[in-house]
Amino acid sequence: MEKKYKSGFAAVIGRPNVGKSTLINSLIGQKIVIMSDKPQTTRNKILCVLTQENMQVVFIDTPGIHKPLHKLGEHMVKAAQETLKEVDAILFVVDANEKIGGGERYIMKQLQATKKPVILVINKIDLMEKRKILPVIAGYESEYKNIGAAENNGEARFSAVIPISAKEQDNLPELLHEMDSYLPEGPQYFPEDMVTDQPERLIIAELIREKVLLSTRDEVPHAVAVDVDEIATRKNGDVYIRSTIYVERESQKRIVIGAKGALLKQIGADARTDIQKLLGSKIYIDLWVKVKKDWRDKERVLKEFGFKD
Repeated sequence: MEKKYKSGFAAVIGRPNVGKSTLINSLIGQKIVIMSDKPQTTRNKILCVLTQENMQVVFIDTPGIHKPLHKLGEHMVKAAQETLKEVDAILFVVDANEKIGGGERYIMKQLQATKKPVILVINKIDLMEKRKILPVIAGYESEYKNIGAAENNGEARFSAVIPISAKEQDNLPELLHEMDSYLPEGPQYFPEDMVTDQPERLIIAELIREKVLLSTRDEVPHAVAVDVDEIATRKNGDVYIRSTIYVERESQKRIVIGAKGALLKQIGADARTDIQKLLGSKIYIDLWVKVKKDWRDKERVLKEFGFKD
């Protein structure tokens, strides 16, 4: 009997630095989602599409659920909460080597309120002894059950538990096989060669922002936005990219530029490597840094940066 085609949407959620972006990029086979250990790195809902012979999964990398401190934060939380209501399944990604904390408990409480199938994905098992994996699983199952009891959700259980290493791509086929159980029969929503719904310009901007996040101190990252002003292909096939990095303070601008422009040059060099892989062409990046005071609390500016409908 011919297997029915399945398609659906899966949200990927978890604390910063647990490997959500690495997991999505590994499943897709291409770097689409930026990676950083800074909280609230993801600002927009990004769709990443995996198409196989009998299944198409649309992974949604969502902004983290947190207490918003400004209008940008409100937008991010709203996007995350709405996404959890819309998907067919949720991948709750945790770090096998970290103890369960308040962040994980808060997320588990939110997940139970969605009434959606939740697959616990225990990542980074390559960094621990195999014998220690079962106690980690037991710990999360016990916490989830206790939270369910406290919230009057009865015998709350994860739909499945899959230990993986996103970096080493260990157990990813098993994860996809498990997800097949929770996807409905349906059409192929996106073309076979499509891996994301994001325009090329936005992906480039995000790759540049990733390098800023990785290169600057704690007071800078959340105040950074990146806009790609121009993309032009030269006669020799090289691609010219002009982009502006926006910050909220003059002091932040000085940090991003660095002594004699050294940090800005390094950010450009690091971004160039990833963007060349994305475009398959040699590129030249022209980076500028400008101050747009308190942009995260200005509706008009948020709309300009694509954060508002």
